[in-house]
Amino acid sequence: MAKRAARRENGNRIRLDLEFERQDLLVALFGEYDQNLVAIENRLGVYIAARGDKISIEGQEEAAGRARDVITGLYNRLAEGQEIDPGDVEAVIAMSAQPMLDGVVRKDVSEPPKVMIRTRKKTIVPRSITQTTYMESLARDEIIFALGPAGTGKTYLAVAQAVHQLITGSVDRLILSRPAVEAGEKLGFLPGDMREKVDPYLRPLYDALYDMLPIDQVERRIANGDIEIAPIAFMRGRTLSDAFVILDEAQNTTPAQMKMFLTRFGENSRMVVCGDPKQVDLPGEGVSGLADAVSRLEGIDGFGTIRFGTGDVVRHPIVGRIVEAYEGPS
Repeated sequence: MAKRAARRENGNRIRLDLEFERQDLLVALFGEYDQNLVAIENRLGVYIAARGDKISIEGQEEAAGRARDVITGLYNRLAEGQEIDPGDVEAVIAMSAQPMLDGVVRKDVSEPPKVMIRTRKKTIVPRSITQTTYMESLARDEIIFALGPAGTGKTYLAVAQAVHQLITGSVDRLILSRPAVEAGEKLGFLPGDMREKVDPYLRPLYDALYDMLPIDQVERRIANGDIEIAPIAFMRGRTLSDAFVILDEAQNTTPAQMKMFLTRFGENSRMVVCGDPKQVDLPGEGVSGLADAVSRLEGIDGFGTIRFGTGDVVRHPIVGRIVEAYEGPS
């Protein structure tokens, strides 16, 4: 637990002091060469001095208060046995400026997250307010539409929840699918058999799996059918029971494909449909099956719809700025 003290400086500037009980956590808290503290200084415009088990923060009152909450929140995560990395630091800084869902009270980032997903390799916690809502929906709703730009964690968190349910026995199978939309190249011109042709389209799903499970377990579960990764066309004619099913890049399905996919839903199953309605790669003026499905099904009991924005991008901060630049006025 961190002890707090405050002292008013000149004008609106303030000095806040923190003292930590567990010195063994401070190396991870500060980061290599104090990189975590430097990141907080740069993002919030404060000055942080660390001496032994104490930290002093100087700056404008609001910025210093946010820095204190960010540092306390990171420390509390470490005290609960979680790991933190530069991405977590950036995420907690961003969350410290976001309002609660009621739009009135700021999220208390000084407390460790109340929702998390445990997999074999890591414990995953939300990095934005919308991710918190999404993770709650993943644990509750039968079919979830996750909409928003790249880098917001839509697919990554869905795979994490799927792996969690697979290793705890809540489901028997994990099925990951994407439409194999051709972007300038024809599948027939690519070398190899069908799996080798479509694997490049499915690579992001493999990458997420390898982040959750040891590679040998992923390969073994794929070999014995516990995990299946396939284009959406392979879903036709099946009923997917006792399965966690994820459809990624769903904006590139047609309405007919989306209907076919959703009607595969079986007993004790969960479906997550991820996509960015603004990044449709269908040829011509084709209607996106994702937009069509959301317009028909949003609000129906058992369906959850989560909308991410550019403020929810949790990759490197520059990714968020790139998304904003492309989505802003031209």
